[in-house]
Amino acid sequence: MATGAGYELSEHDRLDDATRAEVEQLAGSAAAYDGVDPLGEHTLLALTGDGARHLLARADGTLVGYGQLDGAGSVAELVVSPEFRGRGIGRALLEHLLERAPGLGIWAHGDLPGARALASSLGLVRSRGLLQMRRSLDEPLPDVDLPAGFALRSFLPGLDEQEWLSVNARAFTDLPDQGGWTTSDLHQRMAAPWFDPAGFLIATTAMDPPPQGERIAGFHWTKIHDRVRSTGPDAHEHERIGEVYVVGIDPSQQGHGLGRALTLAGLHRLKAAGLSTVMLYVDDANAAAVGLYRALGFATWQTDVEYRRG
Repeated sequence: MATGAGYELSEHDRLDDATRAEVEQLAGSAAAYDGVDPLGEHTLLALTGDGARHLLARADGTLVGYGQLDGAGSVAELVVSPEFRGRGIGRALLEHLLERAPGLGIWAHGDLPGARALASSLGLVRSRGLLQMRRSLDEPLPDVDLPAGFALRSFLPGLDEQEWLSVNARAFTDLPDQGGWTTSDLHQRMAAPWFDPAGFLIATTAMDPPPQGERIAGFHWTKIHDRVRSTGPDAHEHERIGEVYVVGIDPSQQGHGLGRALTLAGLHRLKAAGLSTVMLYVDDANAAAVGLYRALGFATWQTDVEYRRG
């Protein structure tokens, strides 16, 4: 256990329910103050279970900072209470994480000035950018033009998991944080309250020869974030918003316009569900995907940045 000016830093391999609630409350306070959620979905999911390492900074028993190193030791995120910033807590968390894994990638959501300054002070450089893009669904949407030879249906739990994981791995060979999903990763998300198989769109094509009927050619997994209201001194509200959660095409099926058709099919479904806004995340280096989304009316809303040692 390390001690700083007015706080104590400790590391844990598992969190109890009460501590998880403290982390979620801390993240909510930071989101209300900064206007951006400080922790990503994978970090929040890893609050439960084993594998990740958890750093807790406490001042007089109150949780004032949190950092997490993922199970692979390759990615980390951290957050400090707005009331306790400027006291070296963020730096202490980050230095501890880098000592554990020198080649670590640190994600900073929203590309905020404080995060940039902290990264620069430790010699970290930008290694990756992730754009959050948004589009109004009140504006007209192009029609869905599904290419010939393909059919569209919903994901079938209990039947599609293994084939979907194989297609997902092939579609995202350059993005292991997506392409490296395991059965456990998939089932964890399928168990989430927001999961709806009707919003998990699957494009199929007949096999040739077709002894097994069909195969997955691509997919668009949509997500709906329900309106969230928090209470307390940092009360804030997140609007109900749709998300282009994941769009993937089997490399063998690229070049048919399937990505555009699947994206539009999901957008139409979200609009039919009564949503007025949709968001997505895309790597800023993926010029083809960014170009497609801009052509469909999306614009950059915020940028998340990964930092590494130069």
